Amino acid sequence: MKHTEVKEIFTNPALTGSEVTVCGWVRTARDSKNMAFLALNDGSTFNHLQIVIDKNAGVALPPEAAKLGASLKIVGTVVVNPNNGTPEVDAKEITVLGVCPEDYPLQKKFQKLETLREMPHIRVRTNTFNAVFRVRSVMAAAIHRYFQERGYVYVNTPLITGSDCEGAGEMFKVTTIGYSDAYKNADEYYADDFFGKKAGLSVSGQLEGEVMAMAMGKIYTFGPSFRAEKSNTLRHVAEFWHVEPEIAFAELPDLIEIAEDMMKYIIKDYMEKCPEELKFFEERFEKGLTEKLLNVVNNDFAIVDYTEAIELLKKADVEFEYPVEWGCDLQSEHERYITEKIYKKPVFLINYPKDIKSFYMKQNPDGKTVAATDLLVPGVGEIIGGSEREADYDKLVKAMHDKGMSMEDYGDYLALRKYGTVPHSGFGLGFERVIMYCTGMSNIRDVIFYPRTVGNIR
Repeated sequence: MKHTEVKEIFTNPALTGSEVTVCGWVRTARDSKNMAFLALNDGSTFNHLQIVIDKNAGVALPPEAAKLGASLKIVGTVVVNPNNGTPEVDAKEITVLGVCPEDYPLQKKFQKLETLREMPHIRVRTNTFNAVFRVRSVMAAAIHRYFQERGYVYVNTPLITGSDCEGAGEMFKVTTIGYSDAYKNADEYYADDFFGKKAGLSVSGQLEGEVMAMAMGKIYTFGPSFRAEKSNTLRHVAEFWHVEPEIAFAELPDLIEIAEDMMKYIIKDYMEKCPEELKFFEERFEKGLTEKLLNVVNNDFAIVDYTEAIELLKKADVEFEYPVEWGCDLQSEHERYITEKIYKKPVFLINYPKDIKSFYMKQNPDGKTVAATDLLVPGVGEIIGGSEREADYDKLVKAMHDKGMSMEDYGDYLALRKYGTVPHSGFGLGFERVIMYCTGMSNIRDVIFYPRTVGNIR
């Protein structure tokens, strides 16, 4: 139906004095004998539009229209509220499009996020999730814009794969057979399956991304990844969105420069395009959020060697739950201490022990470490993981043998090292984690539409 979006009423002063038709859902309602006030939101903006009903002027307010959650069509005149200077609509005609009964779940002004997670189909109508998903949209557009403006080719990598990028075995199985005791062993089972071999949902588009980078120079992917990791933490979900650039003729220092530049670009864009949402998050979820983000945008990130970080953690006057020794995989408590207590800003940790990192990372001359980096940020921990990729065929094969991997599953990947190999690098950005960082939301389940976690799917 023809109508004017609420956003346009807030942004187009020329509409003042004009008759408009607006549609939306009732967020709040105040009704009295002579006057009534409704707050209407249609999803086009974070702001609610006040609808003024003057009953003395003969405007009828249907009883269903004053119910929270009801959807309405309002015809009226745009005026400016003299008290606060914001536009509102003096209603002339009210039509109820969709009634809402008394058991509408959002009757309370404030509800716990845990409660709202039980109703993902309704929680998006709250101010909190209106803001979260608006920010998510803006930041997704900024990511695409960043890479497109710099000549990267956008690539859609497969979601169903025959190889495990991380080599960790945390993949969801893809099969058309399901449970069956009709087969003697796994080889027979998979031979009879749809693809004729074992298949799973992709944990990363990196391996296929490297293939494209060896032809297109620099590419990026932006899509879902799946990890069957039974981590029921504030930072893990089984399905998440992954930003993965792969860049030919790039070494680790080049990769760090690109990752920092990208982070500053998307954060600055978010701050410019979502001021109301940012203000809301600062008031409700993280005091000092704006200052934190400005500190990121306006300052260089720290670059710290893993070995140095271990020594700093050992000297820390803190009793960590997980002991720290060279060669350990840093836990969230360690990452946050480094960023929040020592450097007080984002930190690129580099040159990790090769035994705790993936097979594809370039081995450093010391024989003990790899040219890898994780970007750690205050409040979240790891937000980016990347590395220079191993371009030496023999070293890559040895690394795969050492980890007990199947050469057959990675034939195409290995072939890249035979035919014109070049130094190349890439990283993966967990999209939900950067949203958490920029909004102050502490649980990853609250920045993704339908979170998939251990024992929970709907």
